[in-house]
Amino acid sequence: MALLAQSAGTLSEFLAYVLGRGARPGDRLPAIPDLARELGISTPKLREQVEVAQALGLIEIKPKTGIRLLPFDFTSTLRLAVDFALAQEAGNFQHISDLRNHVESAFWYDAVPRLTADDRQRLVALVRSAWEKLQGDPIQIPHAEHRALHMTIFSRCENPFVRGILEVYWEAYEAVGLSLYADYVYLKEVWEYHQAMVDAILKDDLEGGYRALVAHTDLLQARPDGPRGGAAPATARRVTA
Repeated sequence: MALLAQSAGTLSEFLAYVLGRGARPGDRLPAIPDLARELGISTPKLREQVEVAQALGLIEIKPKTGIRLLPFDFTSTLRLAVDFALAQEAGNFQHISDLRNHVESAFWYDAVPRLTADDRQRLVALVRSAWEKLQGDPIQIPHAEHRALHMTIFSRCENPFVRGILEVYWEAYEAVGLSLYADYVYLKEVWEYHQAMVDAILKDDLEGGYRALVAHTDLLQARPDGPRGGAAPATARRVTA
């Protein structure tokens, strides 16, 4: 409780009020004019604070139903910060990528044993679909499979902050254009590692899968094409919605 009280001192009046009353997800809060009077601040100031809380995904506001507290979702909060960071400097993606690599390697041994039989079959199907795209005519970049494979592996992780970081990483990956172009040799090498990861998961070989994961994350550093970089290589095609 002491830590909570200390944290509340750094928050806006609105968020301090939410914490102080012990509001739970789903609880409805007083109307803005009533709440402004209760907090002793102006209505315009409170509206600004409420808008910030809404942008962070902490509350929702609907006509006639008013303000409702949402379950905490780290993804929404982190997304806003990462969007700003990338708009300010595209090179910040490298820092996000480094963080994601460390998070995946740190939580591999926690996440993989939690996978269900259905999860494992989904991984098999994703790898199969990726190879079909890479071996098709024309060649397609299996980006959707790439994202889904990694998110499936860590989908059972109980740490919501881990899931938030990984989800926002993939959004950043797409925002800087890495899902649009790739060299064919690079793609094949990536999916050979993915194949090794999934094969190891099916055999309950955590260590083998971990080694493939770590080796594969180094590939992004040496991609022959970079974020928003140049024309698509002749061996790859642009992904369309």
